[in-house]
Amino acid sequence: MPITELLENNARRYGNDVALVEVNPEVKEVVRKTWKEYELMEPTSPSAYRREITWSVFNEKANRFANLLISRGVQKNDKVGILLMNCLEWLPIYFGILKTGAVAVPLNYRYTPDEIEYCLDKADVDILVFGPEFIGRVEEIADRISRHRLLFFVGSTCPSFAEDYMTLTANSSSLSPNIILSDSDNAAIYFSSGTTGFPKAILHNHESLMHAARVEQNHHGQTKKDVFLCIPPLYHTGAKMHWFGSLISGGKAVLLKGTKPDAILETVSKEQCTIVWLLVPWAQDILEALDSGRLKLEDYNLSQWRLMHIGAQPVPPSLIRHWKEYFPNHQYDTNYGLSESTGPGAVHLGVGHIDKVGAIGLPGYGWKAKIVDENGEEVEQGKVGELCLNGPGVMTCYYNDPKATAEVLKDGWLYTGDMAMQDEDGFYYLVDRKKDVIISGGENLYPVQIEDYIRGLDAVHDVAVIGIADRRLGEIAAAIIEVKPGMELTEEEVNQYCMGLPRYKRPRKVIFDEIPRNPTGKIEKPKLRQKYNKVPLVAAENQG
Repeated sequence: MPITELLENNARRYGNDVALVEVNPEVKEVVRKTWKEYELMEPTSPSAYRREITWSVFNEKANRFANLLISRGVQKNDKVGILLMNCLEWLPIYFGILKTGAVAVPLNYRYTPDEIEYCLDKADVDILVFGPEFIGRVEEIADRISRHRLLFFVGSTCPSFAEDYMTLTANSSSLSPNIILSDSDNAAIYFSSGTTGFPKAILHNHESLMHAARVEQNHHGQTKKDVFLCIPPLYHTGAKMHWFGSLISGGKAVLLKGTKPDAILETVSKEQCTIVWLLVPWAQDILEALDSGRLKLEDYNLSQWRLMHIGAQPVPPSLIRHWKEYFPNHQYDTNYGLSESTGPGAVHLGVGHIDKVGAIGLPGYGWKAKIVDENGEEVEQGKVGELCLNGPGVMTCYYNDPKATAEVLKDGWLYTGDMAMQDEDGFYYLVDRKKDVIISGGENLYPVQIEDYIRGLDAVHDVAVIGIADRRLGEIAAAIIEVKPGMELTEEEVNQYCMGLPRYKRPRKVIFDEIPRNPTGKIEKPKLRQKYNKVPLVAAENQG
């Protein structure tokens, strides 16, 4: 059934119960200068720190936006872009779009004006909804993008080149538009993370979204009593598909604006969160704050917190072992997926397999997986190959890009571009991105394996291994290391520690620098390759 029916069911069954809470520990009013620089003013009211809506109000707000869109001529398969930071309006806007039969197109909040325009054109977006943080960026391209599009502004002071979402929706009907939807109807376009070049437009239908909700509840057992803490950006499939577990169960979700360790623990404590999805950097920050004594567990009420799970990138086993030292009673899960497979859960570790930490796990609920060689033939257990997925959550296509679609969709299987291996128990281990593999002197080096080893050094906060051009070997492995604040680490110490690796896997170069990560926690290796290979970024991305 269409994903919108879950919202309507919750409004009927749990209308007066809280559906969404927005918590902003650093709430401030944005005063625009330019999109690159804006002033922050302190809030005039402390109530801005926390806002909430019930399931009934959530559904009514979605209906109001749907009816506004319909009044402006929006029909099935039209495209509506969302350019918002996480906020209480985000999900009602998303569901309002879906209720019309139109396609929701979330945009990365880090996009530059040119990237925004590129994605709007790529996805044939008819309407753009944007927030106050993006006034400058949208204004820079408004003359071009508004010629064929409507612009709706979500905020208190609407710029002259847009229309006021708040006023318009307040004057729209709160009744359901009653548009008939089917599982095969198009629902959303998500853009790839852009770590390997210009983002691709990934089209999903309602069946994909519903399957993501079923997968999430099957894996993590959400009930009405669970409270989900959502920190990652909602434009990304990961955050939204994990929240679908709350949608299908009718449970409360908390949108936390901020990633500081104290803010996370305080919100878990005050909102009585039971499920928290973290990215590796945030989990590392919490552990470092606890190790240093800056945070103390006894200052918080965390006894109800039952599950911590991580996704979006390979998870160092040492991190989870360390986490269990502080939180021995936590269930833990690793979730693997990509936007082309409706986000997380296509493969997952499972809360009962803590002994297999380091693996991404087994095929998720309703999913199949296999590992193939360059000819598409399945490899033997223990051999490295490309991970392929099959299931109801596989994308429909790359929108308006049949060539790119044909490269990754073959006989119903999604070729992920991730290199993996399977152990004797059937568990899958992620080895690396296909495009990140380093070929040095004819040997294949998988950076993730080297990174996991280097993280064993206490002083390492983060690490990325990339290939650097070498005249004799073609490429050599370079380890870029970010050292923990207040600690020291030398190149000699790193090299001595890496003597424990096979000779061919030892990094030939050690560099101390910050590790760039995108909003979903993935290391932005193209930026590092561009910086240290001194080649144009696009070329570096194409080389992978």
